[in-house]
Amino acid sequence: MTGFSPLRPFGSTGIMVSPLGLSSSYRPGKHAVQLASDEGINLFFAFGIDTQMTGGLRQILPARREQLVLATGAYNYIWWAQNIRKTCEKRLRQFKTDYIDIFLFLGVMKPAEFPQKVRDELLKLKEEGKVRAVGLSCHNRLLLGELAASGEMDALMLRYNAAHRGAEQDIFPHLAAHNPGVLGYTATRWSYLVRRPRSLPADARVPTAGECYRFVLSNPHVHCVLTAPRSERELRENIAAVRQGPLQEEELAFMRGFGDVVHGQKRWFM
Repeated sequence: MTGFSPLRPFGSTGIMVSPLGLSSSYRPGKHAVQLASDEGINLFFAFGIDTQMTGGLRQILPARREQLVLATGAYNYIWWAQNIRKTCEKRLRQFKTDYIDIFLFLGVMKPAEFPQKVRDELLKLKEEGKVRAVGLSCHNRLLLGELAASGEMDALMLRYNAAHRGAEQDIFPHLAAHNPGVLGYTATRWSYLVRRPRSLPADARVPTAGECYRFVLSNPHVHCVLTAPRSERELRENIAAVRQGPLQEEELAFMRGFGDVVHGQKRWFM
């Protein structure tokens, strides 16, 4: 990759990923996908309804299918009533591809929302060659820790940031046995980590989005973290920041301290 940090293994899946992945949740512009690819990002997270990501990937996937990593999934059926198999087949058609690299069951909040029949269907899709790696996105750290220890899933998409560091105790210690791929999201805690809390003085330093991504990536257990910029300018800034590499210990300490303040502001907020 030109001028970007090296690709790294996505756990034991055999998939190589860039440290920063792109989500188009905030619609950064129709050229953002091409820009990200040109700058070395190879993992793209697609909801299937985000037209900018869908259109952008359909333009660049044909020529670079072996180099790019398509991550997508079906939403928790309790919320969205999405059929896993039908959703997977729809995504294959949408992106005009024979396989999906990482297919996740999204939005799991508790173990009951990830029953055995869902797990079995994910594994069937993998056995059939429709997907390379399967897993889930989940806020329940204990469930993710159990899945990490069992090795049942290839990929875990989890919240980890300076304000929410519980994964360090509940998930990361269980990864070694099976080495699932770890995809981080909400690095800025939905932008709360780049705002000044009212409890801090007006001249208090506030982290940049880039520092938030570097904090997450400074933990060796996270293989890739998603960025969801609002513009191409923000995307360029985030890429430039990640190129600086891991945070130094004093920077990590600052991020943890700021994260503690942010976490205490709205205890109701997930």
